[in-house]
Amino acid sequence: MKPLSSVTCLFISFTFFCILSLSFLFFSSSPTPKDPDPAPLISKDTIQSPTHINVYVAELPRSLNYGLLEKYWSSEPDSRIPTDPDHPIPPTHSPKPAKFPPYPENPLLKQYSAEYWIMGDLETPQDQRSGSFAKRVFAETEADVIFVPFFATLSTEMQLGMGRGIFKKKTGNEDYRRQREVLDFVKNTEAWKRSGGQDHVFVLTDPVAMWHVRAEIAPAILLVVDFGGWYRIDSRSSNGSSTETIQHTQVSILKDVIVPYTHLLPRLHLSEDQERNTLLYFKGAKHRHRGGLVREKLWDLLVNEPGVIMEEGFPNATGIEQSIKGMRSSIFCLHPAGDTPTSCRLFDAIQSLCIPVIVSDNIELPFEGMVDYSEFSIFVAENDALRSNWLVNHLRSLSKQKRENFRQKLAEIQPIFEYDNGFPGGIGPIRPNGAVNHIWQKVYQKLPAIKEAIVRERRKPPGVSIPPRCHCT
Repeated sequence: MKPLSSVTCLFISFTFFCILSLSFLFFSSSPTPKDPDPAPLISKDTIQSPTHINVYVAELPRSLNYGLLEKYWSSEPDSRIPTDPDHPIPPTHSPKPAKFPPYPENPLLKQYSAEYWIMGDLETPQDQRSGSFAKRVFAETEADVIFVPFFATLSTEMQLGMGRGIFKKKTGNEDYRRQREVLDFVKNTEAWKRSGGQDHVFVLTDPVAMWHVRAEIAPAILLVVDFGGWYRIDSRSSNGSSTETIQHTQVSILKDVIVPYTHLLPRLHLSEDQERNTLLYFKGAKHRHRGGLVREKLWDLLVNEPGVIMEEGFPNATGIEQSIKGMRSSIFCLHPAGDTPTSCRLFDAIQSLCIPVIVSDNIELPFEGMVDYSEFSIFVAENDALRSNWLVNHLRSLSKQKRENFRQKLAEIQPIFEYDNGFPGGIGPIRPNGAVNHIWQKVYQKLPAIKEAIVRERRKPPGVSIPPRCHCT
């Protein structure tokens, strides 16, 4: 046989190479079902979650925060708390003032104590704050937000304790004087002038905190328990029966953060849970105003229902003991609207592993988007709840397995609503998965819209007014 010529060998080699390349391209472009999906353009691993928010603490005088606590502890007991002969209220006077005094155990005040725990975290030495989402900075220009360290709720409640008659007046009103001192200070800082206050953070957990200066702090980031205290009902109609709500632009879900009340009842762990024999439990005031009128109607509808306990009560020592017993022995805990859409009762139910039944059409809840309340709460429209037998039948129709799933989820999310870090004065490492970090994470989520609003305000020509766009119904 004659040997192949070099040209022929080259041609055969080239043809074989082409066939092999085409085969590779064909099979590589037609993945079998077992092949993995093509990698995304941006791997999830490369997307960095935010690690902190930079917070500058405005240099208010101590008299407006911890000094207020010192004043509280040196005063007479709050006359608004009814006496209980079996459980007397501890004296207000504290014989040894501490650098960081404790927040009052008085339930009217304790439920609003977010201001204390947020401030305590920021006052904690930096080397103990490794678990904090808020990174304290000491130059305004480095800050994402400016925290205003005014204990507005404590100031409000101390004034109310001295007499409600003077609260809405300015003359002789110590709370108004303090509000004015805070605003006069921060509005004269370069930070406020740069942003118009839009990157300043105020804690206003009491629905009437900073009542006199609300129009002035409207642009700021407000940490509130709900929006109920910010709207009012129009009573100026000809027959006086109008229920139209007068809206305004002082609060908005776009810029403000809903924070939890501080729970008053101790946490019940899932391993400690026992058999629950009551279907539905409620303890509180029957008569409320505004949107809380639904509570009185529900009371009359449910008070004689088998398996339902409706108790009139107040959060003094005896009332707290009764609530612990009632919530821990009940499957569901009723949460109707009161003077405002929400209350501390919701967070007591969560800590008691009692499935919340929320009857409040206008409620706003803390940490929405981080927490899915439908996984551990029952939401009922007010109109449905007020139909005869509807609510009780609906609750009884839920399977035992569904109830257990709700309770498992309640146990999982309990720490998210916990403020107390277990350290005296609140000074010490906070719970990384607790309420304070979740609050700062929600503030962080607001930053893009806030920074955009600041830039829009800066670029407007002199004499031009840009209408507020923070209103959200």
